[in-house]
Amino acid sequence: MHDTLPLLRATDFPAPRRQRLMTLQANLGYRCNQQCVHCHVNAGPKRTETMDDANIDLIPAVLAARGLQTLDLTGGAPELHPRFRDLVAAARALGVKVIDRCNLTILSEPGFDDLADFLAHRQVEVVASLPCYLEDNVDKQRGKGVYARSIAGLKRLNRLGYGQPGSGLDLNLVYNPTGPSLPPEQTGLEAAYKRELGTRHGIVFNRLLVLANMPIKRFGSTLLSKGLFAPYLQLLKNNFRRANLDQVMCRELISVDWQGHLYDCDFNQMLGLPARLNGTPRPHLRDLLEHDPAGGAVRVADHCYGCTAGQGSSCGGALNEAALERAA
Repeated sequence: MHDTLPLLRATDFPAPRRQRLMTLQANLGYRCNQQCVHCHVNAGPKRTETMDDANIDLIPAVLAARGLQTLDLTGGAPELHPRFRDLVAAARALGVKVIDRCNLTILSEPGFDDLADFLAHRQVEVVASLPCYLEDNVDKQRGKGVYARSIAGLKRLNRLGYGQPGSGLDLNLVYNPTGPSLPPEQTGLEAAYKRELGTRHGIVFNRLLVLANMPIKRFGSTLLSKGLFAPYLQLLKNNFRRANLDQVMCRELISVDWQGHLYDCDFNQMLGLPARLNGTPRPHLRDLLEHDPAGGAVRVADHCYGCTAGQGSSCGGALNEAALERAA
């Protein structure tokens, strides 16, 4: 796999400063039951990296110490971690909102038959990957049969109340382009998803989160192999919107890898660019027990243009659609 960091490190991207920390995003490991073309984590069934018990036990302590509002669990497939449910239960006992970055097919894996029920019982927000509402596009990007299993997973979540008005069980879907292009406008695409999934399958959901693909890891390596890396990066730069800087996720979120090290975002984690915290060269989760990252500068490289191009992109979807409309 090609290393894209040397092509991204020299940058003129304007580094934002951190505000109050609200969200801890924890990558529980790189093992996944899928192996998707666009995956910036390079996750897959053969990966063995997984967070140990010491770091798992640190997470609730950090949530309490920093008064955090949200625990965002990702991977790989975070549900494959043997202590996923323990961690969810501990966070919910603290009154912390939990987000599960779910690939949907995990719900039908052997041994996970009761996972959907567990998520509903603990009132976990499900953010589910579904890069298109058409079967051919999904299977091309994520593997044969993934679409059918994803639809089955969504129907199961709907039966439990997810996505239903007034249930309190949020079900959000995630879209990302299949190639080196900016994602379409989020509001219009969300309407299309709701219409098509409702008409075809009777599926309902709350929001569609539109994400740009990052030129790193598996996707970045593919771009390099096809000679598309430089054109895609230039596309991101050409569509930079300064207004999006006020809302980038790294201002209120910090990312922790499976070894407990801290990064300004999940993308910096994959590039091996550790956060700066109180002069510590490679800060660890335990450092958050004593140190507040607010006010510190975020580490940036050219991939940061992916979060600020067009309508913007973050783990919560588009950042500033209104700003994009004014600029058009």
